[in-house]
Amino acid sequence: MTTPSTVDRFRDAVDRRDLDALKDLFTEDVRLYSPVKFTPFEGRPMVLGLFGVLLRTFEDFRYVGRFDGAAEMSVDGAAAPAAVLVFRATVNGKEIHGIDLLHLDEQGRIKEFTVMVRPLSAVQTLGQAVLAGLAAAGLAPAPVVAD
Repeated sequence: MTTPSTVDRFRDAVDRRDLDALKDLFTEDVRLYSPVKFTPFEGRPMVLGLFGVLLRTFEDFRYVGRFDGAAEMSVDGAAAPAAVLVFRATVNGKEIHGIDLLHLDEQGRIKEFTVMVRPLSAVQTLGQAVLAGLAAAGLAPAPVVAD
C-alpha cells in the first residue's frame, strides 16, 4: 500500500470539507494567489482562514481532473514539484470552472497555491462572496457600500 501524496491528502480534505486536515499540508509561510485579490494571502493562519470561507462559499465543489509535473514558483523562480487540480463549483448561482496550482516544497508540503477561475462574471461573484466571508470571519475589513 502506498502512502497518499500531499496532493491526494489535500484533495481528500477538500472533498470532505475538513479544514483541520489541511493544516499540516501547508508550509508556515504558504502564499495563496487568488483571482479576486492582487496581492497573495500570506501565512498558514490567513490561508486556512480563507479556506474556511471558501469551503462555506462554494456550492457543489468538486475536482474533476489532475495533472502532475513541475513549475517555477513565483517567489524565487525555482522549479518545484507541482500539481494542477481542475475543479467545478457554483457560487450564488454562477457556475465556476477553475484550476488550483499547487507548488510543493522539499518536504512535500504546499508552499505556493494559485487559483485561476473563469468566466469573469463568476470571478466577480466569487470575489464578492469571499470578501463578505472574510469580513464576517474578521479576516478583512467590511466592504464599503456606496450610496
